[in-house]
Amino acid sequence: MHAADVPLFDALRAPLAAWAVGAARWGTPRQLQGLQRQRLAALLEATAPGSRWVRRALAGRDPAEVELAELPVMRKGTRMRHFDAWVADPRLRLPALREFVADPGRIGSAYAGEFMVWESSGSGGEPALFVHDRAAMAVYDALEAMRRPMLQPWRRWLDPAGMAERTAFVGATGGHFASTVSFERLRRLHPALADAMRGFSFLLPVAELVAQLNRYRPTIIATYPTAALLLAEEATAGRLAFAPCEVWTGGEALSEATRGFVERSFGCAVAHSYGASEFLPLASECGRHALHLNSDWVLLEPVDRRGRPVPVGAPCHTTLLTNLANHAQPLIRCDLGDRVRFVPDRCACGSPLPVIEVQGRCDDALLIDDDAGHPVRLLPLALTTVIEEQAGVFSFQIEQRGPRELLLRVAQGGAAGAAALCRARAALTDHLKLQGAPGVAIEARCGEPALRGRTGKAPRVKAGPRR
Repeated sequence: MHAADVPLFDALRAPLAAWAVGAARWGTPRQLQGLQRQRLAALLEATAPGSRWVRRALAGRDPAEVELAELPVMRKGTRMRHFDAWVADPRLRLPALREFVADPGRIGSAYAGEFMVWESSGSGGEPALFVHDRAAMAVYDALEAMRRPMLQPWRRWLDPAGMAERTAFVGATGGHFASTVSFERLRRLHPALADAMRGFSFLLPVAELVAQLNRYRPTIIATYPTAALLLAEEATAGRLAFAPCEVWTGGEALSEATRGFVERSFGCAVAHSYGASEFLPLASECGRHALHLNSDWVLLEPVDRRGRPVPVGAPCHTTLLTNLANHAQPLIRCDLGDRVRFVPDRCACGSPLPVIEVQGRCDDALLIDDDAGHPVRLLPLALTTVIEEQAGVFSFQIEQRGPRELLLRVAQGGAAGAAALCRARAALTDHLKLQGAPGVAIEARCGEPALRGRTGKAPRVKAGPRR
């Protein structure tokens, strides 16, 4: 195996990260604030020599004395245009990284034997590359292992290594996305368990996806809430030939109604988490379904439209993220695009970690009629993945106008916008045929901004009237 094809794991850093993650469980909110300041200073000091962006942001000031709010905001539209000035390690160069993520055979492998790389979905209008070093990966591993809730403790006590489990990841299996890379990395790290962990593409027609899952018969399903809802509907209709023991969801907002339906349909509990390309395990649920932010390793700043902090408990326009673990690519005050609200009260579970509510990422699933009038569910992440991957278009909106009518908007105008619109429409048409819904009318417009909801966000997939 080529050195670059080896998955990243650091046996020395792993126990240190696990100790640090475990120790924070017994801390107080004030002690967590002290950890945040120490780790922010360490991040700035470590990255300033290699990152021109950090040096300019510090402007000669002592990293230990700088307040986070004094540093500039990293906007989504400008990060990749200044990539070489952004990263702190000279081995990280954009052309080589783009070549790496263009190869699906490298999903889950380490770049240069030292870094994990994944790309964003482009939901902010431009896909970005995120590079995470050994220390960051050790922290993410520890957070995932030690703060994910145990839905069935007795199963873990009887089978701590998970030898009897079969985990199915249902997602965008063909791209270097964070969840896909992380899942494949685990398979490569544990070859003996590789057959017990398989990925299934949510781009497949529903009948084929169900058939593949029925053959595999997973005990654990890891997927997005909208995909879990689709599978729960298939289970209710009697088309699933297995009953998972656990369902893990993330990547989208999970409503209590969706959670309840999925749990009733499968007869098992659902565990939800919140993550981002900038920091993989942002928050995990406790037993009370409260999302606890891993604030010992990541900072979130809810801000208004002018970038000013909002009070605890108040809604925000967007959220700024600072990753305290990753020193290869300093992610400092990155505009995340999500709307996050900090819950004022401490959780009754006893954790010192703050509770957050995530109000972003609320694209809709669509119900489109096929030729016979039967509803076909279209997953929003599948739709956006198709247009991004096959058409190379990232700033768009799909709006349902009727049971067999869609409106496709592309923000770009002119000749380039018309060409992008043509590619996006063709990719969408092909996907609808694959899903059993050919002949859907697609009205296409370029140079037209996406419609925004009452929250100010513009969903890329928007449900509409069925009749």
